[in-house]
Formats: sequence, structure tokens, C-alpha cells
Amino acid sequence: MMVVKLEEGWDRLQAVSYAYTSTAFPMLTGTLITAAGFMPVGFAKSIAGQYAGGIFWVVGVALILSWLAAVIFTPYLGMMLLPKKLSAGAHHDVYDKPVYHRLRRVVDWAVQHRIVVLAATVLILGIAGAGMLKVQQQFFPTASRPELLVDLRLREGASFAATEREVKRVEERLAKDPDIEFFTAYTGAGTPRFYLSIQPELPNPGFAQFVIKTAGIEQRERVRARLMELFDKDEDFPDLRARVQRLEFGPPVGFPVQFRVVGPDKAQVREIAYRVRDTVRQSALVRDTQLDWNEQVRSVRVDVDQDKARLLGLSTADIQGLVQTTLDGAPVTQIRRGEELVDVVVRAVPEERKGIGQIGDLQVFTRSGTTVPLSQMARIEPSFEEPVLWRRNRDMALTVRADVVDGVQGPYATAQIRPSLQPIVDSLPPGYRIEEGGAIEESNKANEALFAVFPVMFAVMLTLLMIQLQSFSRLAMVFLTGPLAIIGVVPALLVFQAPFGFVALLGVIALSGMIMRNSIILVDQIDQDIARGVAPWTAIVDATVRRSRPVVLTAAAAVLAMIPLTRSVFWGPMAISIMGGLVVATALTLVFVPALYAAWFRIRRDSPARASAAVPLAATATATPTGP
Repeated sequence: MMVVKLEEGWDRLQAVSYAYTSTAFPMLTGTLITAAGFMPVGFAKSIAGQYAGGIFWVVGVALILSWLAAVIFTPYLGMMLLPKKLSAGAHHDVYDKPVYHRLRRVVDWAVQHRIVVLAATVLILGIAGAGMLKVQQQFFPTASRPELLVDLRLREGASFAATEREVKRVEERLAKDPDIEFFTAYTGAGTPRFYLSIQPELPNPGFAQFVIKTAGIEQRERVRARLMELFDKDEDFPDLRARVQRLEFGPPVGFPVQFRVVGPDKAQVREIAYRVRDTVRQSALVRDTQLDWNEQVRSVRVDVDQDKARLLGLSTADIQGLVQTTLDGAPVTQIRRGEELVDVVVRAVPEERKGIGQIGDLQVFTRSGTTVPLSQMARIEPSFEEPVLWRRNRDMALTVRADVVDGVQGPYATAQIRPSLQPIVDSLPPGYRIEEGGAIEESNKANEALFAVFPVMFAVMLTLLMIQLQSFSRLAMVFLTGPLAIIGVVPALLVFQAPFGFVALLGVIALSGMIMRNSIILVDQIDQDIARGVAPWTAIVDATVRRSRPVVLTAAAAVLAMIPLTRSVFWGPMAISIMGGLVVATALTLVFVPALYAAWFRIRRDSPARASAAVPLAATATATPTGP
């Protein structure tokens, strides 16, 4: 702007002063509105908000500092570096060029055909909204770390020794892989939570987990493909159920596709879950479908005859303690081994605890000092039971869970499977329900936390707009330009095949603030021209032409700055969203906003100019150029 004013014949002090007085306050308002767009993530009460909340503070501080640099440091540089005044022959009308003549005709046409422009924009916005359904939804992307996690599960009830044998077999395979730098195995429990998205595992003698460190991302993917192929072959590891997973950004999710069957009766819940599992398995979008209760395990049920037990002076707790001591053992003392204390456990010899018949022959000591066989006071029979029972809100909850195939997002797979589960949902008995979990549930939680802060964000934005525009009518008009970001975001995501996730949502919110910032500056320029006595129609066209270069250059700089981020796994979708939205929004700012202004205030070509309004002294001094 300073160079433009110098080319128009202004001296250096006037050009520098005008650059500050004409744009400083509108730029501050727009900057604060852009920063306010990040408020939801900064104050969201959720795990996702804790994970990404620092974005608001970093962006807010950076935007305010950039505004200070733009309105203070940049004019100072102009005062130091620009010539005091251009030579007499250098003065010319900057906007008397073919490109500006064409732009002027386009803006004039848009203002004249405002209804067509507005209707077309609304139509395109609706198409873009519908196109969002074609964009894959995502919670958080896969991390760009070189580690892999491998979960190994044996059948329920497997011993620690059996799990350790399988772990050693897997270790022999991993040791021969050239792409693996090192690996660590944890048997009977999961790895320590060295990364936020890791879900701790309950202690289980039939479970083991590997942490595999590869040389890089390419090596990680090769190792993952080989391990998945290895574990898919039943002849290599028939007793193992393995899951190879990458680390992820964001809060822990576990399996990306989950459907919880909830109800009061565990047998009925399992029966419904089997039907859900069979339906989920039919989808080509998922793999490795399983239940979190796993299979039932064999057990021995001892039903105590309470009348006989009381006659002998025994309680259920007495009999339970005897059976547990005989079969599992009970610590009776401790011995010291070096610096550690080791429990001494007493239990029956293997021959006395291998079969049901031997359990019935256990001698139970009565209060009188005599012994009675356990079979005389209890019925002993084999049965099957659930090894682990999960509850949710005091109801039984069995989760059908699955991984997605490469290139598919969890929320998308869940949405595609949902219709096929509707017949099962319709036939559920009273008191039973199927809930969606996994990535789509965590995404909904994060979005709900964001939406809870939206009223505060809107209140801040509206307050800033009112302070700047001092008109409810102009406030509403500028606020309506915010949703135009979707028009550019959807095509960009579809072209680059990028998912729309939590971080991309933040980019869209911030992009709306950028669009409103440009609208504020343009509307303020139009109002300044009208206040100086320029005809409204001419003011709309001329102000748009004059603001076109800074708007386009600012948008181009932002788009170019986003290019390096497009290769980032985490920031890529947000960068693509902002780039696509800015390109389209910049064009709409130069076409849609003038048409909207003319329609909003019913501007006609023959609308008379207003009398020149009084303006502040500083503005008057800088708005009137001196001749060459």
C-alpha cells in the first residue's frame, strides 16, 4: 500500500501514515477473529483438547505479533527504505492496467447481477456440503514414528509358560529381519505407556506385547506387511491371535471400528454379539474381527449344600478357602533371596488336583476336628464361564471390534457397516442396545467438547465485529461469509484424497476467521469511500479493485506457506483444507462480497452519493494526496 500511494504522488510520510491509519484497526479485528477461531480447541474439556489445546495459544500469540509487525515494523521499514518521493514522471494510476480493468468489469457485472451471484454461491455451497459426505472422516492420523506394536493373545486360560514359548518363537523370526533395529517383549502384561495413544492392557498370562523399533517409515511398513502375512498363516502360529499396529496421534482409541452390545444378561449379550460379529466380518473394509470377552473357559463349579455345611459347622467361605488353597495355592510364609522376599505357596500335589474326581475326595476339616469329603456337602460339576466381564453403566457390555484395511478410516468403515446392522437393532429385545465405539465415538466426544465452546467463540467474534463495524446489519453480512470456506475445502480434500479429521476441522474454523477478516477490510474500505462522498456503486467497485492486490497477495503467501505442511501426516489435512479454502474464498471475497453488499443495502447504479462525512483529523490528513 505504501508503494501504491507513492506511485499516486504521495510523499513518504503520508504513504507510511496512511498504511497504518487505514488498515491497522480492521487488521487487528480480523487478526483477533482468526485467533478466536481456535478458541474451541484451546478450552475444550476433553482428552483431544488437552492433546491439541496448545494450538490456540501458539497461533494467538503468533497472530498478534504478526499484526504488530505489520502495522509498526513494516511502516518503519518503509520510512527507512522507500524514497521520500517519486520523480514527477513516475506518478501514474496504479489501477490503470489491463488486469485491473478486467477485474473492474467482473466486479461491476457481479454487482449488477447480484441475485445470480448470490444464488449461484448458495447453490455451490450446498453442493460442497453434500460433497463432504464423500470425504472420509478421521479422528487423528497414524503417527510418523518408526515403532510397531504387536499384540499376541493365546486362548483364554493359557499359562504364562505357554505364552513365553510362543514369544520366543516370534523373537526368533524378528531377529532375522534386517529392517528391525531392536525389539522388546513384555509377557503377561502390556508395554509401559511410553506414548499417549497406547492403551494399557490388563495383566493376563495369555497375553504378550512386542515393541519393535525399525529404521524408518518405509522399513516400518515393510516389517508390518511381513508380520501380518506371517500371522495370517495358521500353519505358522495356529495358537496365536496377533495384531500388528502402528502408533497413532491423539488420544487412545484402540480398535478403530467397535460396536458395543449392551444388556442385562451376559448369555443374551453374547448371542447378539455373535450376530453382530458375523455381519461386521462380511465388510471388505475391516479385518481381524473379534470380541473383547474372548472365548469361554472351562471351570469347575462347586455348589455347596448350605444345610449340610451348617450341620458340620462350616461356611461357604471355609470351603472356598480350602478349594482355592488346594488348587491354586496360598502363601504361608516368605523366604529371602538376595534382596527380594519370595512367597512360599502351599497346594496339593498335581495328582490330587488334575481331575474332578480328586476334587470331590478333598477332606474338609469340621469344627469338631473330623474330616468329611467335599463331595458329601457340595455338588461338583464342570462348566464354562466368561473369563472377563466388561460392564458399562452396570450393564453387561461386549464389544465387537475390528481393524480397518489400509486406506480406510475408522469412522468411514463404521458408517458403511451401520446400515447392515439395522435388522439386528430392530430385533433386539427390550433392554438391549448396540452402541458405536472406536474412532467415531472418540471423534464425537472431541467434537462435542469443541461445540460446547462455540457459543463463547461466536460471542467473541460478534463482539469484535460490532466494535469494528458498529452496525448489526454489517455484522450479520460479514458473519454470513464465514461458511464460504466449505466451498474450497471439500474439492481440495477430494482431489488430494485427504481425510477430514479433528485437525482439519480446526483449519476450517480458522479459515472462516480469515475469510471474515478479508470481508471486514473490504467492507470497511467501501464504507470509508462512501463516507468521503463517493457514489455507493462506484465505491463498491473501486474499493474491491483497490483491495484486490493485498487480498490476493496475502492469500497467496498463506497458501505457499502451507505447502511444506501438506507432506505432514498430522498437519497435512489442515494445510490442504486451508489452501483450498483460501483460493476459493479469495475469489469469492472479490465477487461475492461486493454483490452481497449491494444486495444487502439495495445499492443501485443511480444511487446518489452521500455528503462527505466528518472523519478523524489523522485520516483526513492522510487521505488527501498532495500533487507531484
